[in-house]
Amino acid sequence: MSGLDYLIKLLDGAEVEWKPLADVTMSTSNIRWRDTERTYRYIDLTSVSIETKCITQTTEIDAKNAPSRAQKLVEQDDVIFATTRPSQQRYCLIDQEYAGEVASTGYCVLRAKKGDVLPKWILHCISSSEFKSYVEEKQSGAAYPAISDAIVKAFSIPIPCPESPEKSLAIQANIVRILDTFTAITAELTAELTAELTARKKQFNYYRDHLLNFDEDDVEWKSLDSICNFVSSGTNKKRSAEGNYPVFGSTGVIARTDSYAHEGKQILVARVGANAGYVHIADGKYDVSDNTIIFNVKKDYSLKFLFYILTEMNLRQYAKGGGQPLITSGELKKLKIPIPHAANLERSIAEQTRIADILDTFDTLTTSIRECLPREIKLRQKQYEYYRDLLLSFPKPEGMAA
Repeated sequence: MSGLDYLIKLLDGAEVEWKPLADVTMSTSNIRWRDTERTYRYIDLTSVSIETKCITQTTEIDAKNAPSRAQKLVEQDDVIFATTRPSQQRYCLIDQEYAGEVASTGYCVLRAKKGDVLPKWILHCISSSEFKSYVEEKQSGAAYPAISDAIVKAFSIPIPCPESPEKSLAIQANIVRILDTFTAITAELTAELTAELTARKKQFNYYRDHLLNFDEDDVEWKSLDSICNFVSSGTNKKRSAEGNYPVFGSTGVIARTDSYAHEGKQILVARVGANAGYVHIADGKYDVSDNTIIFNVKKDYSLKFLFYILTEMNLRQYAKGGGQPLITSGELKKLKIPIPHAANLERSIAEQTRIADILDTFDTLTTSIRECLPREIKLRQKQYEYYRDLLLSFPKPEGMAA
């Protein structure tokens, strides 16, 4: 049975009335700081996660340190919606944990008249594509777009079978149950993939630490300068949005260019700024920004092995300066690198390659899960949005905007 057929069956010929949120919600109150001595958890605009629609962090406040915007008292089952930058869709349902706490005046508090509408019915209605389009159209202001509580509450939501509250709430409950199932599946999948990613990271770190911890008898410590043909800085050529070649910067590809200065595989290390010490690999034909140091590894050494060694060493610790940390190539040239079985070139290369291959395997697994996580979440979210909009697509009276 399709979502639309299910909706028709649920209604069973019953009427649907579209009511403004103001008609199905109650007024709320603000805190009187001069009359209270207790501390409250403050739900600021950044307290609610845009992704999970949950409160992730709060701060403790009292009458002495409360921000001027800490005003709105919230109760369990309230739906709060951020009216600052409303197109971000920052909203959530207040659960028992945060009942009786204080929210910012940057939220519109929607307290359901539970005899007419379920709190979660309101929650799913304001998550709809129609509501998002509505607030984007009604918001004002360029730098900090906002919308008033009154405009939020002027948005109309469908109330099935309004002449029979009991039947209406039953229909709402059935649709809420279906939509909650989709959100629960998304949450469960996210938790599983996150746990898997955490486990793989731990596994990778364990094997990296184990494989790169050598017995002194089997290793020779060589300066980085003796392992690389040169260590230099990039050229930072003229860039072009449509350039054929990537420009590598401190964290990867940062731009394109019409000509290239380097070819093949090299190790790059960010030398300046917040990412100073970040290690990555460039390959192909490319240019490198001038805030990046280039390592051209000699043929007697495994590039991937050196990459993992440098990553393990945390090169950030060699950065000097506070506001703009800087790592010099001269400092890095002096670093001592452990080379296993250095006296036997063939055995040394084989061991370096073996270690790098093992770490590559774990890195590939970790990367795969890390890339899969947002893709799967997005897929489940789209699935939820499809059924949500379908199950909330009640017929509208003539003259009402579709």
